[in-house]
Amino acid sequence: MILGLSFANFLTLHVVLSLVGIAAGLVAMGAMLAGRWLGGWQALFLATTVATVATGFLFPIGAVLPSHIVGAISAAVLAVAVYAAYAGGLAGGWRATYVVTAAMALYLNCFVGVVQAFQKIGALHALAPTQTEPPFLVAQVVLLILFVVLGTLAVRRFRPGGARLA
Repeated sequence: MILGLSFANFLTLHVVLSLVGIAAGLVAMGAMLAGRWLGGWQALFLATTVATVATGFLFPIGAVLPSHIVGAISAAVLAVAVYAAYAGGLAGGWRATYVVTAAMALYLNCFVGVVQAFQKIGALHALAPTQTEPPFLVAQVVLLILFVVLGTLAVRRFRPGGARLA
């Protein structure tokens, strides 16, 4: 039992939070690319992504794994993103800081999604059973390039006009 839930139910909760975070993050990123602020989508993205990271640390595992390292990096990035949006009000340098850290947090969530897809989806697992094979590496490199491009464009285009989450 984790937080009063069976392991299977807790895992389902964690996965649903992650998928909602990715979906909301993609909507929020699209809005930033269009130069707009969708406060509700940004808040949903941040809240579910923070919850994904938090629940990820609650799984009963006896050693530090790569997922813990990604989770720790994501937690730090999310802390800066939340600060930039709430305390910084997206003013001045906080605007670019928010866009970069939000893009990084979304990328990390998608990075883990690709890892999980190659582990759990039979056809993908067959292509890269150890996740060291070229199809896995190509998928991750393409994802990274996509987020570098999207993040760069979003920094240039996003002008919130005084919008903030608070």
